[in-house]
Amino acid sequence: MQIQDLPYPDPGEPDVRSGPRFLVWLGRNQLGGQVKALCWGLLHFVSVSGLPFCVGFAVQAVVDRSGARLALAGGLIAVCALGIALGDTMLHRTAVTNWITAAARVQQLLARRTALLGSALTRRVAAGEIVSVSTGDVEKIGWFVEAVSRFTAAAVTIVLVCVALVVYQPALGIVVAVGVPVLALAVLPLLPRATRRADFQRDKAGRATELASDTVAGLRVLRGIGGEELFLDRYRSASQEVRHAAVRSARMWSLIAAIQVLLPGLLLIAVVWHGVNLAREGRITVGELVTVYSAVMLLTYPLHHFEEIAMAYSFSRPSAKRAARVLSLERATDGEGSREAVVPAGDLYDPATGLLAPAGRLTAVVCGDPDAAGVLAERLGGHTAASSDLPSALVGGVPLDELPLDSARAAVLVQDKDPVLLSGTLRELLDVPGSGDVDAAAALAAAQCRDVLDALAQGSLDTGDPMDARITERGRSLSGGQRQRLALARSLITDPEVLVLDEPTSAVDSHTEARIAEGIRSLRQGRTTVVFTSSPLLLDHADRVALVHEGEVAAVGLHRDLLRGEPRYRAVVTRETDDGAAVEEPARPSPPGGLDGPTELTELTALTDLHEIDELDELEEIEETA
Repeated sequence: MQIQDLPYPDPGEPDVRSGPRFLVWLGRNQLGGQVKALCWGLLHFVSVSGLPFCVGFAVQAVVDRSGARLALAGGLIAVCALGIALGDTMLHRTAVTNWITAAARVQQLLARRTALLGSALTRRVAAGEIVSVSTGDVEKIGWFVEAVSRFTAAAVTIVLVCVALVVYQPALGIVVAVGVPVLALAVLPLLPRATRRADFQRDKAGRATELASDTVAGLRVLRGIGGEELFLDRYRSASQEVRHAAVRSARMWSLIAAIQVLLPGLLLIAVVWHGVNLAREGRITVGELVTVYSAVMLLTYPLHHFEEIAMAYSFSRPSAKRAARVLSLERATDGEGSREAVVPAGDLYDPATGLLAPAGRLTAVVCGDPDAAGVLAERLGGHTAASSDLPSALVGGVPLDELPLDSARAAVLVQDKDPVLLSGTLRELLDVPGSGDVDAAAALAAAQCRDVLDALAQGSLDTGDPMDARITERGRSLSGGQRQRLALARSLITDPEVLVLDEPTSAVDSHTEARIAEGIRSLRQGRTTVVFTSSPLLLDHADRVALVHEGEVAAVGLHRDLLRGEPRYRAVVTRETDDGAAVEEPARPSPPGGLDGPTELTELTALTDLHEIDELDELEEIEETA
């Protein structure tokens, strides 16, 4: 696999049973790159380790005054130099390729899992942790995968050199063969503590990242309540904890690095002392002493890779564990399903609450608990929680959890109360799968996005077409109402069999809301639409209104009928807190000029509707008396 072949056509199904298993799976899926790196690493390390033998041979040739052997030694040194240069260049190239391809595979897996889980992901994993896994953790995982081949080449080279020294000069070679494994294994007792400190540092860093991510996401709200300094102090405290953890971890790794320098030095002193004694006794030649000395000195280079692989594993293991945890998340409805892949049509029914949305009608649902409304909206779309034992919603009598995931999503589209806009142009944002019966212009008009288009056109200097204007990440450059309307237009373009909207107009003013209600009713004519709302303007346009109270449908009817005859419904819609107050005729509110927001406007409309109903009742009584 080459870098230009990325992304993978299929990144595969990872082994997410544990962090180490995930690392093994990654390495196994790029064996070709690992073998290449191993071969180039062997060429590099063997060439480096061959220099001492060539130098010793050259020294002995000088002592023996042999020009032919000196020339041969020079040629061997040139060959080793060429091997070192070629091996080092290609080893670096293949190692970086392995790093990038492993990281790219992990990022593809994370992106695929994120797209599959959708909004359920951030409810089960903090957004900051997802960012941390897809950035820093991916790099650490790639580091370990590419370091394995270099460590293997270094380990094989050390074994070959030790065997060669034993054969070349047994008296000194045995000392080296015994001392080198001690050097390699001396740091093992320190690795568990270093690993724990690295894990602790990573946990602290992950929490700090989560805090920073959540703070940035809610910065506009924090500024509104004057909470910037409070959260800044919290982040300062979290960052100081990360710094202290990093210092403690660095101390342990510096101790390991010091041991890696000290012990080879001691071995080198022992070899020189013993070798000098052997040379004075005439048991070895000067060239052999120089060869063994040089070999031991150069062995410290591949020995450093033992320290590197230990560090790479210590840092990548918790990263792989976190990545495996995210990749192991599943939806309760994931799978092929037990029915054939067809998109059902018909009435939408929820057995848990008794809610029925007739096919081709606009049904409004009033729920006093916003959280319960969000859960019900998700269940209507087949997004049943994994821990829930409630039955699935049915479309045309077909349970959504028995359908393949793609078919269930095509049958019912749910727009939650906090939809996300991806960065890109408006044209790209609205380029979503759909029936083709609803174009972008009609959807934007129904969602009352004319002012949004004007704002985008004025803010884009390089294009006059608002469809080519760029939208920033999550639409942060737009107001809440503008984001909400663009998300509504995107949902209308898809034109699904069933569209479920959770508070689609909570951030817009009452005049715009009234026009949106008319647009939704007109554009979704003949399609099944369910709107969770307590806005009288939307409720008045619904063909059918259902009140869900304490997990069950308590009343069904038209908005005006329910407002007049159902106290619980009236309490939710008019924001009354006392049932007795709902029976009394409300006083006319002050003119709209004294209001400060869309909430008050909605309450005014509801109270006005109630007053008009009471006036109609009085007229009917007068007519009957006459």
